[in-house]
Amino acid sequence: MHAVSIHSLLRLSFCLIGLSVAQMAQAAPPPALPHVAARIAAQGTLRITAFGSSSTEGVGATSKDHCYPVRLQAALTATLPKGVSVAVLNRGIGGEDVDDMMARLPAIIAEKPDLVIWQTGSNDSLRSVKLDHFIAATRDGIARMQDAGIDVMLMEPQLSQRLAHTEGSDAFLTAVRMIAEQMNVLDIRRYDLMKQWLSSGTLTYSQLMSNDFLHMTDGGYELLAQSVAAMIIANSVPATPHVAAR
Repeated sequence: MHAVSIHSLLRLSFCLIGLSVAQMAQAAPPPALPHVAARIAAQGTLRITAFGSSSTEGVGATSKDHCYPVRLQAALTATLPKGVSVAVLNRGIGGEDVDDMMARLPAIIAEKPDLVIWQTGSNDSLRSVKLDHFIAATRDGIARMQDAGIDVMLMEPQLSQRLAHTEGSDAFLTAVRMIAEQMNVLDIRRYDLMKQWLSSGTLTYSQLMSNDFLHMTDGGYELLAQSVAAMIIANSVPATPHVAAR
């Protein structure tokens, strides 16, 4: 993958996910991430917890520095207004399903982040978790975080050969999208993003996916981080005055 700047990748990510800060401002809706918006407006420290399993932990990356939470912190730090600092905590543990993560949820809430990005739904199909149970537990987890004053974003399962060959995996992808819509939280459509990166030639399959056919590589995690950063900014930072890059 050719070396490109953070700002170039951010521009690419805005195009790929179809989001524009200017378009968001024209409609002038309430921010989808109100606690993030308030923290940025106050020029405080924006605290984000990346909650999930191996894709959050960074399996497939060459080092911890290349996992998506680390790259997300770098992208937001480079793009948010001066005076705003960013701390992204990596709370990903490989192999976990919804029950494992619900057991950890009290500790996640206790950290009092402004935003939790919950990556979920991949291991549940691999471990044959009942779909109805997954939906109920996920909805309960979101409600608990929202009641604690935390913004929530969901990150859906990835495009991968392993999941494509797992019976019922598509139902968990659909379930995450349904839950996000019903509970009015943002859904990071990772499957669609990865499909776009491949179809556009942004990355080849070998540049995007590791040899286990399940996890992303450094290049995939970098693009994912840029896309998530673009989504956070589009849903929390006003288009005017212009967001000043550092």
